[in-house]
Amino acid sequence: MDWNTKPQAVGGTRWRFPAPAEMPESDLVTIGGDLEPSTLIHAYRQGIFPMEVTGMPGVIGWWSPDPRGVVPLDAMRVTRSLRQSARRFDVKVDTSFGRVIRACADPSREDGWITAEFVAAYERLHDLGWAHSVEVFDRNAQLAGGLYGVRIGGLFAGESMFHHQRDASKVALMALVDLMRTSGMTLLDVQWRTEHLASLGAIAISREEYLARLAEALV
Repeated sequence: MDWNTKPQAVGGTRWRFPAPAEMPESDLVTIGGDLEPSTLIHAYRQGIFPMEVTGMPGVIGWWSPDPRGVVPLDAMRVTRSLRQSARRFDVKVDTSFGRVIRACADPSREDGWITAEFVAAYERLHDLGWAHSVEVFDRNAQLAGGLYGVRIGGLFAGESMFHHQRDASKVALMALVDLMRTSGMTLLDVQWRTEHLASLGAIAISREEYLARLAEALV
């Protein structure tokens, strides 16, 4: 599926997610539901994304972090050494989605949570044109790193990234930011501001501000 291909319509969902005024103070706003394409796209449009609940295997949690992690497209930190690293790799888009999400789902990864159910759901979203991957290959054409997420209008909701070689995931993020800029997109959601993402320019904003930016990105 090509980055610029118009996604297929997914219809409505039978589930109702909490409106902003109804959301609890906690990052976890509700549980249950399913991972059908219509459910996922509806959730992302409301600033909500799915993830398993720790200690509750098989239970889908729906999250709207407060504060929320985002990477301003004009503020990603690209060091000289990262630009030098980027020259060692080839970057492609949507050529190996299945390999990228399975690498992100590797159960040996610390805090891994991406189950087979999630893999199948996002592969279906990819087939429909909503989910995308950025892949980084080394000079031997080996997959060195990458990331995947969901694009809706001017939003890219980053889900996960991985690397097998140093700086490969950072190169993927750098390429994503460049692609978003050239595509006229405005909002790169990274869910939570971790120390690793902060080193690349991620900031934390309130849920209220995130939802305001999301509304603008979806117009």
